[in-house]
Amino acid sequence: MPYLAALAGVGMLALMDAFMKGASIAIGAYSASLLRYAIGFVIAAPIWLAAGGRWPRPEVLRVHLIRGVVVAFMALSFFYALTKLPIAETIAISFIAPLISLWLARVLLGEQVRREAVIAAIIGIAGTVVIIGGRIGREKMSEDAVLGLAAILFSAVLYAWNLVLQRQQAQVANPGEVAAFHSGVGGLTLAVAAPFLLVLPDAEVLAAIGVSSVLTVAGAMILAWAYARAEAQVLVPLEYTGFLWASLFGWLFFREAVTATTIAGAIMIAFGSWYAAPRRAPEQPT
Repeated sequence: MPYLAALAGVGMLALMDAFMKGASIAIGAYSASLLRYAIGFVIAAPIWLAAGGRWPRPEVLRVHLIRGVVVAFMALSFFYALTKLPIAETIAISFIAPLISLWLARVLLGEQVRREAVIAAIIGIAGTVVIIGGRIGREKMSEDAVLGLAAILFSAVLYAWNLVLQRQQAQVANPGEVAAFHSGVGGLTLAVAAPFLLVLPDAEVLAAIGVSSVLTVAGAMILAWAYARAEAQVLVPLEYTGFLWASLFGWLFFREAVTATTIAGAIMIAFGSWYAAPRRAPEQPT
């Protein structure tokens, strides 16, 4: 169940990326990101409080604050990259993050990295290289593409840290609390620059951001539930399946073509995720 839940959560967040790409193109990545966090907090906070949520202990609050700041800049740079690159390719390049996070999980969480997890990460990275190589072989690198690549590489490093923090957070807080602080701290971090950078959207763009906020909260809660019940190294390779979702949503929303190299890379990524899946049910906490 944690494995299937994480798969669903990744799909929801990939759909959120499609809505956020359109909003970021319309009003800029900063404004779209800030409003997504604000709406997400309005949704998540009442759910958390209605379930008996209380202010967290200092050591738990510290994890919330660290992850909130990390994901704020991670999301901002990622959504900026989406305005410069196709959704599928942006997510594909970000797959360097799970490879980094496997080793961060060992350093920060003390997890033993299984051989299957390492092989899966290598297969996923190889699939990503195939996709990027296909793009470089097809097109001349424009200034926008270079900016997009720089932004997504920066986001990927933060994403790797986020994946480890997500595991730590899920072990000390319930999904409602995780979702509320994810949106609340992330929004407060970005709000510092609101007087200078915020652009207010029209009704259509605001609706798209609203849908993305619902998907963000739902995806965050589902992933928090999954990460509380399985090790990060088991679930992290599932991040690769986000590319499959992104290929679908990129085509449906923006008619972004899926090339032969994209398909080849996607097959490699999917196989890596399957290979890393546990062959027995993980132990559930009591």
